[in-house]
Amino acid sequence: MNMKKYGLIGYPIAHSMSPALFKAAYDGAYPYELIEDADFDAAYQKFLEEYDAINVTSPFKEVACAKADILSAECEYIGACNVLKKTEEGVFATNTDYLGVMKNLIQHQVMGLKPLTVVVGCGGAGKAAAYAACELGHEVVILNRTLERAVEFVHKLSSKGSGYHVSARPLSEFKKYFQVAGTIIYTIPDLLAEINSLRKYELRGGVFRSHPKVILEANYRNPAFTAEILEHYVSINPKITYVSGLEWLLDQAVEAYGIFTGKEPNIQEMIKVL
Repeated sequence: MNMKKYGLIGYPIAHSMSPALFKAAYDGAYPYELIEDADFDAAYQKFLEEYDAINVTSPFKEVACAKADILSAECEYIGACNVLKKTEEGVFATNTDYLGVMKNLIQHQVMGLKPLTVVVGCGGAGKAAAYAACELGHEVVILNRTLERAVEFVHKLSSKGSGYHVSARPLSEFKKYFQVAGTIIYTIPDLLAEINSLRKYELRGGVFRSHPKVILEANYRNPAFTAEILEHYVSINPKITYVSGLEWLLDQAVEAYGIFTGKEPNIQEMIKVL
């Protein structure tokens, strides 16, 4: 009987922590490999030939979802996946990114006057984050450089009769929405210039007093919100909380690995890796 084999597709992914996390999760009982290829079709074919299930990361989350035979309910909404698994009925796509976001939104919930959640970016991670916030009943604004892309996604969510309160605005309005948001979910890989030029009242969420704010960032390797930037933010608004992408990485991985193997991963050993 062949040993089950797992992996990750994306590009570039040489820096990924997923192999170390997976090894820790199951004490090295299963192989987990990087399938690094700029050509999605080549990577996908390798999955079909050699692997039982894979994680999917940037920039392939949306194209992988479109390629799958069976979509989970959340993938129908999000249009992006981070898990592909072979089944007797075909390749099944699901998304645990949104579960990672939901866990963090619940854990770091902002109470009070600023219930708005702003999602920066409308790629695979941004869509998952927006869906998670909508599912929790948040009012959601998606900021994206290409507004038409975000508008299309908002229409897709709204067309399903979900009752979600979600809208799209241009990325140029980052400062405006940072000020009024209770939660900012930052999913783009690059640094917006506006991050370094937020004014005091924008950081406080008002002119006269500080309001709680949570910043959740997807990028754990090269975060836009550096220690220096966050130190400046907190000196102005001590009610700002930053949640590293490592927490998102861990939470989505725990869910994904369980889907892969049908067995609970060792979360404590995974935390040691991080």
